[in-house]
Amino acid sequence: MDRIMLIEDDSVIREELSILLQSNGYEIVLPDSFTAIFEAVRRYIPHLILLDINLPGQDGFQVCSKIRTFSAVPIIFVTARNTDMDELNGIMLGGDDFITKPYNTSILLARIASLFKRAYPSKEKDVMAYRGVILHLESSRVEYQAQLTELTKNELKILAFLFRNAGRIVPRADLVEYLWDNQLYIDDNALSVNMTRLREKLRQIGLTDFIQTKHRQGYMI
Repeated sequence: MDRIMLIEDDSVIREELSILLQSNGYEIVLPDSFTAIFEAVRRYIPHLILLDINLPGQDGFQVCSKIRTFSAVPIIFVTARNTDMDELNGIMLGGDDFITKPYNTSILLARIASLFKRAYPSKEKDVMAYRGVILHLESSRVEYQAQLTELTKNELKILAFLFRNAGRIVPRADLVEYLWDNQLYIDDNALSVNMTRLREKLRQIGLTDFIQTKHRQGYMI
């Protein structure tokens, strides 16, 4: 399910948006507070953010700019501020769209759907699933029971290779060759380091024994 984070200080608008979006099939998440926005973005890993400009503490422009230092998540400004300069600032600082309040709900939903298509053009093709674990290839994330974590390039490649060979033992040499093309120039320890980091990320979302080690043979899921 597509996950949208609402960063909006007006409780009435926040509730209306939550109801509207949930009724249209979106999962809604909120930051715990306006001082913990960036922690919430990292924790929930939303697929899209709806961001107001007039926020307590720091404005939406500052929030957008800081999010862009660690995430490329699509951001739509939804705000009562409607000058050309506001819209220009929003786009220049990393926003993907700009909608002014009061908004037409049908247009808002259409803009959200359009941005999802642009941001995730191959989403349905780039999803793998096994034993309740969902691997999002396009966004380099793994999901289990609504918990997500982001993967590095090598971690994603390891997990995708194991998914494609689910139920079978994958030799370490095959993984090394797949990851680095020429295993002669790679220390075998490099695979162990990547595997340890991947297992720790899986453990953090509740997957303690998803990748099994087969002694002197390799790995399997």
